[in-house]
Amino acid sequence: MNRFTDRAEAGQALAKVLLEKSYHDPVVLALPRGGVPVAIEVVRALKVPMDLVMVRKIGVPHQPELAAAAIVNGDDPQLVVNAHIAAQCGLSRADIDRLAETQLEEIRRRRGIYLKGREQVPIKGRTAIIVDDGIATGATMRASLKAIRQRNPAKLVLAVPVAPRDTVEEMRGDVDELICLRTPDFFGGVGTHYVDFSQTTDDEVTRLLEAAQTFAPARNKRT
Repeated sequence: MNRFTDRAEAGQALAKVLLEKSYHDPVVLALPRGGVPVAIEVVRALKVPMDLVMVRKIGVPHQPELAAAAIVNGDDPQLVVNAHIAAQCGLSRADIDRLAETQLEEIRRRRGIYLKGREQVPIKGRTAIIVDDGIATGATMRASLKAIRQRNPAKLVLAVPVAPRDTVEEMRGDVDELICLRTPDFFGGVGTHYVDFSQTTDDEVTRLLEAAQTFAPARNKRT
């Protein structure tokens, strides 16, 4: 199996494709934490602003890596439920809402650490490029796309290095354009497609966000 060396290499490969697109007024939106080392390579190549989509997976109790839903915070938190997984695990909507509260608290904590009071980059009327290190079930990404769509970008682009082929096809209708470099027949998990898939730390996310300011300083107006 042909694997990416690490997230940086995956980001560089993604950047080569995105550079050819010549999007109008793009902004890159990364899913922390693993999406940030991928997105920084895109930002470095395209010389565009970078921001975060603060999303948290709502895992099944005793199987936290299995996403029953995902939530994105904001003025109106967006919750996307994976109905099949929730039903399979016997989770009611009340169960999911309760689990979501814990994740909203974690989102608030991380926003304070990562952004340090910086305003969101405006995306209204711009090309919003959502970047992560890969997609598995798609629940986390769907919540992110739903939240970003509400901020009225002119175009919504999803760009990832790797994802299951069926998930990619299912998500094409959620975006204006979908770019996925690899759709292997046997997926396994996102980490199996990287040689180095070590956890991205909060400190690394903060450092990369600060570096992104030097490539293309973000506008300060909230949109």
